[in-house]
Amino acid sequence: IGKMWIIIAIICAALAAFLYNYVFRTSGPNPFDIDTREPLKPLVTQKKEKNKVLKQGFLASKVPEKLDAIVIGSGIGGLGLAVLLAKVGKRVLVLEQHDRAGGCCHTFTEKGFEFDVGGSGYEPGLFPFRCMLDQLTNGQLQWEPLDNPFDQVVLGPPENRRTYPIYSGRNRFPDELKKFFPGEEAAIDEYMRLVKKAGHSVWFLCLLKLVPVPLAKFLVYTGLASRLSFFFRMASRSVTEVVNELTENNDLRAVFSYIFGTYGNMPKDASFSMHSLLICHYLTGAWYPIGGASEIAYHMIPIIEKAGGAVLVRAPVNRILFNDNKEAIGVSVMKGQEEIHVHAPMVISNAGIFNTYQKLLPKELQAMPAIQKQLGMVKNGAGGLSIFLGLTGTKEDLGLKADNYWIFTEHNMDELVVTYLKGNREESAKSVPLLFAASPSAKDPTWEERSPGKSTLSLVSFANYEWFEEWKDDKVTNRGTDYKELKQTFCDSILEVVMSVFPKITRDKVEFIEAGTPITNTHYIGAPKGEIYGADHGIARFSAECSITMRPQTPLKNLYLTGQDVFVCGFAGALAGALTCGSVILNRNLHLDAIALAKKTKRVNTKKLE
Repeated sequence: IGKMWIIIAIICAALAAFLYNYVFRTSGPNPFDIDTREPLKPLVTQKKEKNKVLKQGFLASKVPEKLDAIVIGSGIGGLGLAVLLAKVGKRVLVLEQHDRAGGCCHTFTEKGFEFDVGGSGYEPGLFPFRCMLDQLTNGQLQWEPLDNPFDQVVLGPPENRRTYPIYSGRNRFPDELKKFFPGEEAAIDEYMRLVKKAGHSVWFLCLLKLVPVPLAKFLVYTGLASRLSFFFRMASRSVTEVVNELTENNDLRAVFSYIFGTYGNMPKDASFSMHSLLICHYLTGAWYPIGGASEIAYHMIPIIEKAGGAVLVRAPVNRILFNDNKEAIGVSVMKGQEEIHVHAPMVISNAGIFNTYQKLLPKELQAMPAIQKQLGMVKNGAGGLSIFLGLTGTKEDLGLKADNYWIFTEHNMDELVVTYLKGNREESAKSVPLLFAASPSAKDPTWEERSPGKSTLSLVSFANYEWFEEWKDDKVTNRGTDYKELKQTFCDSILEVVMSVFPKITRDKVEFIEAGTPITNTHYIGAPKGEIYGADHGIARFSAECSITMRPQTPLKNLYLTGQDVFVCGFAGALAGALTCGSVILNRNLHLDAIALAKKTKRVNTKKLE
């Protein structure tokens, strides 16, 4: 027995040493080696000037020579990775199928109103993401904090409506909840304990995606992953299961669960660990980019160009090119009816796992068991429905603030969503049970100067892709009367909800209203089933086995994945995916490098204040 324990101790010591050396490896170049922030330049508000950066159309003559990498997709996961590589001297070409760069961080203008596609929720205050974003934009991206409370949870019909404000602040968040739910102090404290413990254990998710596959499998199949990480211990438990054990108060259960719309799974299907990540993110508050969401891409692209790379739009990649050894060697881009081949020693896809494997690979490579295994572990996320409102009046005139509203017809969220999504599309369109509402114009301090006397409201919910699938092949601007009527039904019912929650918004204030359906998302952002959060974020996605399989390296040499599907959804999640992919490519832990620089700059800033 003594010898057996000695052997186990030696194995554990060797494993610990290997993990330490691997996780803390620093052999590759470091994009966070120095603080690259520059003095702040004047905000550019002229669309023509910004479009010179954001709307550079693809031409073969614009493709840089001697590329080091090609990135498919210009969402934050693709642009973020391209900047990381550019900062260590890599020449990167980013290809975007839409007519402007930015993915879900792009904006568009209709009838004189600028709309933010991403729903206007960002969280760069979280350490070390703020530092990382400063470095990825050379300090040119500025942020405005949202109000506190930053979220309002609205439950029930107008005649019995309850509104619960959600505050940022590690202590204020629970303290304010206790004021609304006297007698539930123990439940709130335990909820916070579980959320923080699970959320702060996410580092182990990162570790499993960075260590070699054999070691990752050893950690998973021996059960060590669950024993060592509270994140994985709670990953198999649903939000509904956990919160129902904490309290019998139905409104408190709803408030504990309300943020599920941020990742797209109703509470009964959502992993409590994923939920905990979002709660932890927003404990430090929410912020909005000054000048609008397009500022993000606008300040990233010049860094890529300075290193000799380019970001080109209207560049639909129709397939990834491989040699006889099944190694990625470039991509094929459609220019009209012509295929243009662009070669590079490395291809990184930010197009999502389904687009990458099911649309961009040759049939024989799609059929590979390793590819099919990954596809079998995930499914498409929920389809997104967006409503864009252009309004006459200032934020003061309309009662709009720099916050978010989460509006539910009642507290029984699982039942509401199931009934809605299983219903007849025409009937479901008349009664949408959940709605996220936010005003980008109220959040941006430059808005009034840029668009005086106007305001916008962005609304997001979910809708089945199948409700709209019959029109997916029609021309985008002419999908027929039935499609328009269905969209109008959604718009009308949602507008009624908006006017009941925001009484200063009346029909005569509405200058513009338009709906973006799941097939709109497919067309503009390349979402196969209209999803806005990539692969489904249900419980199965966060099993330890799925986590080690969904990693930057693919079964095909020189082909990598970045963005939401590599890590988790959302702005910060896609950035974490870029950081994880960059860690693999550059052979060093960029997560730790970003943290180290954040600590260093924080010390420098503190000394300056002293």
